[in-house]
Amino acid sequence: MISVSNVTVSFGSFNLLDCISFHISEQDKIGLVGKNGAGKSTLMKLITGEQSPTSGSIEMPSGLNIGYLPQIMEHHRGRTVIEEVMTVFDHLRAMEEELESLTAQLGERTDYESASYEALITRLNELNDRLALETGESPLVQAKKVLYGLGFKEDELSRNTETFSQGWNMRIELAKILLSRPDVLLLDEPTNHLDIESIEWFEDYLKGFRGSIMMVSHDRKFLDNVTTRTVEILLGHIHDYKVPYSQYVTLRAERIAQQTAAYENQQRMIEKTEDFINRFRYKPTKSNQVQSRIKALEKLERIEIDETENASINLKFPPAQRSGDVVFKATDITVGYPQKVVFSHADIEIKRGEKVALIGRNGEGKTTLMRVIMKELYPLEGEAKTGHNVSIGYYAQNQEDILDPSETVFGTLDRIAVGDIRTRLRDILGAFLFKGEDIDKRVSVLSGGERARLGMAKLMLSPYNVLALDEPTNHMDIRSKDILKQALKSFDGTLIVVSHDRDFLDGLVDKLYEFRDGKVTEHLGTVADFLRRRKLESLQELERKAPVQEKAPAQPSEGVKEFRKMKAVSKEERKIRNRIDYLEKQISAHEEKMAEIEKILANPGNNDDILDLTREYLEHKRTMDEQTLEWTSLMEQIDN
Repeated sequence: MISVSNVTVSFGSFNLLDCISFHISEQDKIGLVGKNGAGKSTLMKLITGEQSPTSGSIEMPSGLNIGYLPQIMEHHRGRTVIEEVMTVFDHLRAMEEELESLTAQLGERTDYESASYEALITRLNELNDRLALETGESPLVQAKKVLYGLGFKEDELSRNTETFSQGWNMRIELAKILLSRPDVLLLDEPTNHLDIESIEWFEDYLKGFRGSIMMVSHDRKFLDNVTTRTVEILLGHIHDYKVPYSQYVTLRAERIAQQTAAYENQQRMIEKTEDFINRFRYKPTKSNQVQSRIKALEKLERIEIDETENASINLKFPPAQRSGDVVFKATDITVGYPQKVVFSHADIEIKRGEKVALIGRNGEGKTTLMRVIMKELYPLEGEAKTGHNVSIGYYAQNQEDILDPSETVFGTLDRIAVGDIRTRLRDILGAFLFKGEDIDKRVSVLSGGERARLGMAKLMLSPYNVLALDEPTNHMDIRSKDILKQALKSFDGTLIVVSHDRDFLDGLVDKLYEFRDGKVTEHLGTVADFLRRRKLESLQELERKAPVQEKAPAQPSEGVKEFRKMKAVSKEERKIRNRIDYLEKQISAHEEKMAEIEKILANPGNNDDILDLTREYLEHKRTMDEQTLEWTSLMEQIDN
C-alpha cells in the first residue's frame, strides 16, 4: 500500500536516513522504534509529504486517506469541543446539500432520455450510496463516543477549545483523526497526554481498527497490546521484525549475539590469514598461497556489529540530608482557582522514603497539587504543609520547553552549576546519553526526548531529598525511561510523580493518589493492583454515568458558590491578586521569549532551525493566551 524505496535524508554530510526501504501493507500494525533523534518523526513526515527525501521515493495509491498525529500541532480556536470535532463531517453536509440540489433539478427536468439526465441520476445514486455507507450512525453520536472514550465529559463538550490545555487539545485533534476514517494512522507519541483509562480505551479502539497503523510510542505495554510488527531505525538503517515490541527486544539481542559471534570468528580467521601472509610473504615456495590469501582478504565482506544501546550506565541521584518523617501533609484541602474548584476536602500524607504516584484523567488536579506542594498555589480551604528540612527538586511538565534554545547542552548545566559539581558536568550529561559532540549541540536542535533528558539532568545539580516529577517520561525513549526508572528506584529520598505510563510506574511506586470527579482517593499497593481494581470498577461506573452525562452542571459549580459565600472578601481578593501578579510575570516572560524568537526568524542564521523556532514560538503563544484569559477573568472579578 505504501512503499518506501531507497530513501535518504541528508543534512550536509550527515545521513539521518540512509537508503532505507520497506513496505506498509493493509492492516499492518507497526511500532516504529529507535533512540531519540534517530529519524522516527522524520519518516512519518516523509510519508505524509510534509518533508521531502534527499533521494529515493515514497509511493502510495491516489486518494489514500492518511490520519497523522504529530507530537506538536496547531490547535483551532473559537469553537466549542463538539463544534470543532463535528467539522470532520463537513463533507457529509456538502453531499446532503448536493443531493437536495440534484433532487430539485430532476424534479424540473423532462428530458428523461438525455445523457445529461442520466448523468444526474448516476451522480444521485453515487451520493446516496456514499451517504448510506458513512452515516450508519449519527455523526453526533459517533463524535460523542470517541470524545467520551478520550476522557471528555458531557458538560465539557460545550466549552471552547482554547479553554483547554495543550494536552486536551491534542485529544480533540486525535478524535477528529479517528472520526475521519483514515486508511492509515500515523501516530507520533499518541499517549503522551492520555491518562491510564483513556489509554485503555484507545488500545481497544486500535485493536479493532481495520486500516494500517504505524506509531511511535515509548509505552512498551501499549506497543505490545496494539502492534504486531516492529520497525527499528538504527544508525540511519531499517531493521524489520514481524513481532511486537517485547519479542523484538529478544530477537534483536539474539541477532546482536549472532553478529558478535560471527564477527569474532571472522576476526580470528583474518588474524591467522594475515599472520600467514606476513610469515611467508618473501618465500618463493609460498608465493602462490600468499597471493591467493591476499586476494581472498581483499574480497572478504567484513562483518560489522550493529550499534548496541546496552552500554553500562550508572545514574544515581546525589544523596541529600535527611528530611522529617512527614514530607508533605494536607488536611481537608480544597484546591483550585476562584473561578473553579479542582478538587475538594482531600487528605494527603506523604512520608519520608515513600514513592508516590498521582494518577487520574487530565484536568482533575494532579499538576495543581504539585503546584501546592511547590507553594506556587495555596489551598482555597484546609491546610497544606511541607515537613522539616525538606528540599524539593521539581520537574515541571513544560521543563523541556523552557530551556534556552540558544544555549548548548553543556552550557545549560554550566550556567547554573556551582561548587564541585562543575567538575562532574560531563559525567552527568553522559549518564543522560549526551556524549562526545552531543554536549555542544544547541538546545534548539534537540528532539523532544533529548530536551526532557536535559531538563532531568538539571535536577542532578543539587542534593534534593524530595523529587517532584510531573510527567517526566513524556518524549523519552524506552531506554532513557529505563535508566531514569532504575535511578529513581535506588533514590534514597522521597518521590512524588505524576505519570500515566503504566510500565514506568510498575515496580517504582508503592502508593497512589487517584484524582477523580473532584475527589482524591488513596490507594495502597502497586499500579498493577490499582488497574485490576479500577478496570472492574470502571465498567460498572460507565453504565451508571451514561445517563447522567446528558445533564451539564450549573455554571459556576455549587462548590464554587458555597465557597464564595463562606470566605471573606478580603482573603479571597488577596489570593486573586497574588495569582494575578504571578500570571503577569509569566505573561511578560513569554512575551520576551516570543520577541527573541521573532528577531531570529526575521534574520535566521545557518544553524537556526526555523521549524523548531516556529514550534517554540507557538508553544509560548498558546500558554500566554491561556494565562491571559485567566488574568482577564480574575481582573473582572476584582473590578466587580
